[in-house]
Amino acid sequence: MNKDLLKMEDLSKDEILDILNLGDQLKYELKHGIKHHHLEGKTLGMIFEKSSTRTRVSFEAGMYQLGGYPLFLSSSDLQIGRGEPIQDTSRVLSRYLNGIMIRTFAQDEVNSLAESSSIPIINGLTDDEHPCQVLADLMTIREKKNTFDGLKVTYIGDGNNMAQSLIVGCLTVGMNISLAIPQNYMVKDYYIKKGQELSKNNNLNFIIVNNPEDAIKDADVVITDVWASMGKENEVNERLADFSAYQVNSKIMSLAKDDAIVLHCLPAHREEEITEEILEKHADTIFEEAENRLHVQKAILVKLVK
Repeated sequence: MNKDLLKMEDLSKDEILDILNLGDQLKYELKHGIKHHHLEGKTLGMIFEKSSTRTRVSFEAGMYQLGGYPLFLSSSDLQIGRGEPIQDTSRVLSRYLNGIMIRTFAQDEVNSLAESSSIPIINGLTDDEHPCQVLADLMTIREKKNTFDGLKVTYIGDGNNMAQSLIVGCLTVGMNISLAIPQNYMVKDYYIKKGQELSKNNNLNFIIVNNPEDAIKDADVVITDVWASMGKENEVNERLADFSAYQVNSKIMSLAKDDAIVLHCLPAHREEEITEEILEKHADTIFEEAENRLHVQKAILVKLVK
């Protein structure tokens, strides 16, 4: 693996499978009370410029279970909140810590942190990418379907960080992916080109359409996300109108395969992007997906923080 995990593109298929296999092992060991203190004496700094439930708790708990120490660093408490360049913060923290996880807005900030850091940097979320979540999604899909080969994943909703990371992650491991996204909320051109390249190289299907019914036909996995991510709160009313035809409900799910699973990275806005009925019908899978954030991130930490 590279020194850092900044985006899904940083990982080859073999590296993704390696992380998932280790995640499976660590999950088994935790369930059976087998201690795995691979990072005893190591410290992880966690910088948060965006609020969090799953990212913070899973990384904190995971680092503790690995025998290390997690250190929560709010941007309001750090000097970067008062204008210190991220490069200077990075060079200082590199002398104190064994790794840094950052959850922030701009991908460039994560990239700059990594460029000036001598320790591993893990992207806990940016506006462009959410690799830790997509790795947890892949872990869940493999648990439920026992394979990736030939599966069809359909994503319905905003062309956000989840959509962009899913394009790369799904095509890298051998799954077809179709996305239904309103025209004015499309993924960045870079990810469209990357998806076209990966699908061609791996002989897979990759399509982006505006009509959810065209995307979901015969899907094995259906994924959605909130319509207004953090930082888009001022667009809520406009987005509710623009995404009204993109709800994952019983009607749209009738077009997927009978044994299709539904994933949601949470938090969910019930009766907006997903109905109460569908969320509860697939709740076991969705909350297993949330749990898998813990296991897959522990695997990432073991691989990077040595």
